[in-house]
Parts: sequence; C-alpha cells; structure tokens
Amino acid sequence: MWEQIKDNQLRSGILVVTMGILLLMVGSLLGYALLGDWTFGLVIALLIWFVMTLVAYFQGDNILLSLAKAKKIGPDDVPRLYNVVEEMKIASGAEKMPDIYLIDDPALNAFATGRDKNKISVAITSGLLEKLKRDELQGVIGHEMAHIKNRDVLLMALCGVLLGTIVILAWYGSRFMLFGGMGGTRRSSSSGGGAAQLIIIIVAIVLMILAPIMAQLIYYAVSRKREYLADASSALYTRYPEGLASALEKIAASTDSLKSANNATAPMYIINPFRKQGRAAEDLTSTHPPISERIRVLRTMSGNYSLANYDSAFSQVHKGGGNIIPASAMAGVAAVAPAAAVVAAQAAGPVEDIADRKGRVRETTDALWKLNDYRPVTCDCGTKFKIPPDFTGKSFQCPHCGRINSLN
Repeated sequence: MWEQIKDNQLRSGILVVTMGILLLMVGSLLGYALLGDWTFGLVIALLIWFVMTLVAYFQGDNILLSLAKAKKIGPDDVPRLYNVVEEMKIASGAEKMPDIYLIDDPALNAFATGRDKNKISVAITSGLLEKLKRDELQGVIGHEMAHIKNRDVLLMALCGVLLGTIVILAWYGSRFMLFGGMGGTRRSSSSGGGAAQLIIIIVAIVLMILAPIMAQLIYYAVSRKREYLADASSALYTRYPEGLASALEKIAASTDSLKSANNATAPMYIINPFRKQGRAAEDLTSTHPPISERIRVLRTMSGNYSLANYDSAFSQVHKGGGNIIPASAMAGVAAVAPAAAVVAAQAAGPVEDIADRKGRVRETTDALWKLNDYRPVTCDCGTKFKIPPDFTGKSFQCPHCGRINSLN
C-alpha cells in the first residue's frame, strides 16, 4: 500500500506541475497581450496561484465543508455512523479519527477532505445516511477513508485551486481584451512589429479558451483513476465489496442532485453530484468512471479481497484493457479471505429489513432536528414534540391531552 501511495504522490507531482505550466502560460501571454510585458503577467499569475494555494492548504477543508453546508456531529448524534467511521479508521490504519459531518440534503453522496493525517474529515448527506444499510455505509466510508489514506484529498484540493486560478485568469483576460482594448498590440504596431504581435495575441486567445478545458480534462482524468483505487481499498478494508457495489447502485438510482456542489468540487464526491432534474445518474460522466463498470469490477472479485484481486477483476471487466493498480503496490500484499459471516451474507443476497429502514429514517430525522437546534419535548401523555429554534412562546398546548407544557 505504501508503494501505491508513493506512486500516487509521483503522479500527483506531475499533475500539479503540468497544470502549473498551463497557468503560467496563460498569465504570461495575457500580460503580453494586454500590456506588452510577459513578466508582469507571469508575476500576477504566480501571485494569484500562491495566495489561492495558501488558502486551499490552510482553509480548503473548512471552505469546502462550509460550501457543502455540512455540520459536525459527535458520537451521540448518530451512533451508527460514528461506529462505522471508527471501524474503517481502524481497518485503514489511519492515525486519527476523522471529524464527521452531516449535510442536510436528500441527495446520496459523500466526500472526504483534509490537508494532512492530523486534520481529516468525512462528510455524508442525510439522504445517504437514511438509505444505506450498515454494510453499504461501510463500503462508502471505506472508499472515503481510502482517499484520505492514499493522500488524494490534498491533491484534489490543490488541483481545484489551480483549475480555478486558470479559469479566473482566462475569464478576466478575455473581458479585458474585449472591452479594455489591447494596449500591447497598439504599442507594438507603432514600432513596426504588428504582424508578430498579432500572432501572439491570437495564441493568447486560443490558449485562454483551451487551457481551462485542458486543465479540467487532466483534473478529471486523475479523479477517475483515483476512484478505482479507492474502490479497491474499500473492498480490502471491509472484506465485502458487495457493500460498496450495492451502495453505488442506490446512489446511482437516486434522482436528487446535490445543491451545494460545483464543477471544481465535483471530483471529490464518491459519485458525480450533477444529474438532470428528476433522472438517475448517467453512466458516463466527466468526473467519475462509469458507475456500471465500478459495480461490475467489485462484483467480479471473488475468493479473497486483495489489491491484486481487484486489479484482476478490473482487467477482466475491461477485457484485458490494462491494469489500474501499480504492480509495485501489489507486491507482498497478502490476500484477505472473507469472514464466514460475509460469505453467508453474499450467498443470501441483499435483504432490506423494513424495521431497519424505519430505524434509519428515524435516526436521520432526529439527527437533523438536533443539528438544526430543535428542542425535544415529551408531554406527560407520551407525545414527543420537536420545538423549532425560532419559536418564541414560553409554553404550548399538547393537541392530544390538552396539557400545557412549559418551555422554561
């Protein structure tokens, strides 16, 4: 696994350098096109990149959680979720228990964030908490813990900053060139070099159009591979790939899009958060691998749940189309045999317990009421009430027994 992380870090460095070169090219060409000075544009691009990178490194997780409107929960708020995260923390070998956040949204999704091993967080939506059984929730949390363990979350945050910087420079540069004139071109024309400078302007315009697209394609391409790696790690942690496969089926079948997601943060979620209104998620998405392929790979695994087993299943599904996990990462990694209970569960197939489903709904609803500062009050007749935080009265009457309940 450490070899896999090392390989990820190498590829991450190449990715960051490539996107950085694109950023500097956009900045320098914009500086020349607008002011006739390469250096000025380069310095501005570097300054914007530096500031945004500092913000992403030190406050990126807080910003992302704030944008998602996630609220932190404790062990007593949602015991089932806390226990599952604790189990996956132990299974993954993480040194610190992640902070757990809940997003009040019916969409089914989750993401992990954090800049280092001592500052990590996992966030899931209320829809996911309500719909998934325990083994399915384990698969999703195992997937997110894998992103943390494989050092994916910091990379995606930094790449998101680079992508955002490129887009910002391209957007403002195009507006200046359209509405503010091209000072560099006019000065160069008066000195007799107009033709050469015009070519530079054309190159700058083309690069402004293509650079954000190229950067986004690179960003998404890496995101796709890391999703497969996280799926493989989740199967290893849980020893039950069917849990994640079943969870992905439920997530894909959901017709709710995540309201708080945007293009820069989409690759951080377990599944593409965007979909057409009222429709299930499409199989082919720009930010994630095809959902059906991820499910088929997980269900092709059999016998034992090592990284090599996942890689073999991946190759089988793609009909010999290559490997997804570096050979060095699989060397010396022992296969993990499934527990007897897991074998029995696989043989029995998925079973949806009505009582369990009702319990999940009640658990999620109670957690959301508590997070939104609703006050629980129980009347002497046994009727339970949730008093909203904006209720200004000092008492209320029970509609069942007529008793006046004080809120002092």
